[in-house]
Amino acid sequence: MQTQPNINTPHSTKKKWKIWWQLTRPHTLTAAFVPVLLGTALAIYETSINVGLFIAMMVASLFLQIATNMFNEYYDFKRGNDTAESVGIGGAIVREGIKPHVVLNSALGLYGASILIGIYICMNSSWWLAAVGLLGMAIGYLYTGGPFPIAYTPFGEIISGFVMGMLLILISFFIQTGTVTTTSVLVAIPSLLLVGGIMLSNNIRDLDGDKEFGRKTLAILIGRPKAVKLLAGMFIVSYIWVFILIVMQIVSPWLALVVLSASKPINAIKGFKGKTIAYEMVPAMKNTAQTNTVFGLLLSIGLLMGYIL
Repeated sequence: MQTQPNINTPHSTKKKWKIWWQLTRPHTLTAAFVPVLLGTALAIYETSINVGLFIAMMVASLFLQIATNMFNEYYDFKRGNDTAESVGIGGAIVREGIKPHVVLNSALGLYGASILIGIYICMNSSWWLAAVGLLGMAIGYLYTGGPFPIAYTPFGEIISGFVMGMLLILISFFIQTGTVTTTSVLVAIPSLLLVGGIMLSNNIRDLDGDKEFGRKTLAILIGRPKAVKLLAGMFIVSYIWVFILIVMQIVSPWLALVVLSASKPINAIKGFKGKTIAYEMVPAMKNTAQTNTVFGLLLSIGLLMGYIL
């Protein structure tokens, strides 16, 4: 039996806004806004963009990502996984003195706001999206909540990549066009891999601590060296995939702009190789998240350039 950590920590000297900003886990927020931007950029080829729906989708996606991070913070604390010595951007409860119920209620509040925004989106597109949205919210909660958290299994990377990578792109595309095309699915695949890569990098860093608490993440099952190789493979496939789409004339050659982001994944893999101490791998995690950001932005710019020119 794990005992619940003592939360009677000294009052934090940090400013409140900094604590709450850290609680959002900003390095993960790219997994929310980049897919929305990419899906909307794809939609330009099919229709005129409804700016109101674009903004609504962007805000709802960010709210859901932040809420998921807060559920993660709350349930890691409740299960005793977070301590004052834990490495990472989490720890608002154990280090900064934020009350657990405040974190949980904030996450639920963001879910409520997302539902209201979702109603607006459904009213202007399709009510079928309500079922898809509720499924995404359920997965966000169950990622660390519930009796069998997804994050504690080998399926965290593929599920988070599918929901926060591919599904967000397709929903963003659908609310503008009213359909989903083969091209939109194909262009979404690198995003699926890179968002999954963010989760894999987190699990590579936390491997030792996760193993101690009984998690069965993919990184634990295959070991850290192979997990780093898998991450490198995900990066490589993402870039090669774009060039395959260009060669097959499915997308514009402008999407080759993604090569400008190549230094990020290279630095990420270098940062993980040979490292076993968690805090030493933090820069590699940041480079992994930045890969998703810069890759997605360049992909979106390439789509816009291909449309304009």
